Amino acid sequence: MAGGRALATPFGTFYTPNITSDPEHGLGKWSEAEFIQVLSKGISPGGSHYFPVFPYPSYTRMSREDMQALWAYLRTVSAVAKPNKAHDIPWYLGRIASWSWQYLFFTPGAWTPQPDKSIAWNRGAYIATALAHCGECHTPRNRFGVLDQSMAYAGTENGPEDAKVPNITSDPETGIGKWSHDELVDFFQEGMLPDGDYTGSLMAEVVDNGLKYMTKADAEALATYIAALPPIPHAIVHKKKN
Repeated sequence: MAGGRALATPFGTFYTPNITSDPEHGLGKWSEAEFIQVLSKGISPGGSHYFPVFPYPSYTRMSREDMQALWAYLRTVSAVAKPNKAHDIPWYLGRIASWSWQYLFFTPGAWTPQPDKSIAWNRGAYIATALAHCGECHTPRNRFGVLDQSMAYAGTENGPEDAKVPNITSDPETGIGKWSHDELVDFFQEGMLPDGDYTGSLMAEVVDNGLKYMTKADAEALATYIAALPPIPHAIVHKKKN
């Protein structure tokens, strides 16, 4: 969690920040209120506006209780005195650009359950929308980096690190409409595909560092929500794992 992980995007290469408890380079001097402001509004303790490559447009959907729990955990992460690395981005993507992006395209606010849906669907929707922010990679973006909600979860050929991100809507031909509920749960917990192979690239990191730690109930809920996504035909050519 000491940062420095490069993330190449069509807008430049961004580097993840140090989120250990180091007081100089990490979050050691932050308050809980400042941390919640970062997640819910995309604004740093110093008042600068974060680039949306930090997925605050999704984190803003988190409940206050989950933000507080995340803060409590991060406070226990040992300090690592590692300076943050400057992003490698064009000069025009400066502070004014990130402020303008927020002003034009960002709507803060917690996720709201849908009363006409099941408990499992609502839990899965919360996980996908707020915690796991699945749509940030699986939804194509326009030239301003804004998610195209008409193609939500339909995949993109221009994902992070120039990866082709698959269509995970319920379309049976170009999406995952032929996957069973149990196959989806197995994928979240082990990264195993229906054909017995395992996912690779960035999705392998998502499974290894996050999804596999979900409870079985949360994996079941996420599978319920993902399987119910409206079908959107959108063929994405998958990169085969070496």
